Amino acid sequence: MKRLAGLLCTCTAALTAHAEFDASRLWVNAGFYSVHFDTDKGLRNANPGLGLEYTLNDDWRATAGRFINSDNAHSSYVGAYYQPWRVGPLKVGVVGGAFNGYPKAFNGGWFPALIPTASWESGHWGLNVALVPPLKDRLYGALSFQLKYRLRSD
Repeated sequence: MKRLAGLLCTCTAALTAHAEFDASRLWVNAGFYSVHFDTDKGLRNANPGLGLEYTLNDDWRATAGRFINSDNAHSSYVGAYYQPWRVGPLKVGVVGGAFNGYPKAFNGGWFPALIPTASWESGHWGLNVALVPPLKDRLYGALSFQLKYRLRSD
């Protein structure tokens, strides 16, 4: 938990260093729910954790957090969403960043990832949906759902 607190504090400090912090741009999530393509591997679908997402502008958001991954190990992530396209109420694009904690991927170390995403946001509630591609026997593919809550809406 100390590592997560340090990661989140570092990200928050970086966000506030160049602009005035606005609580209405901050989203909090409690991890992910993943629907895996390989249903026979005994993977964990519920991936509880704690994450933050901060809206920089209409297209960009910074994100960081920690969760229990599908292999029952602790993972951390830091990255940015870029979603320049709109399909009705959805923002569509990618989230890019770095992840760790997957025992079969790079010995649990950090690795880069670029994942297609769609997001819906309204008032205090939002939902991110990501299409996580499989990576050989290192990472398992899934459709991942992340419910998020905005602390203060305008």
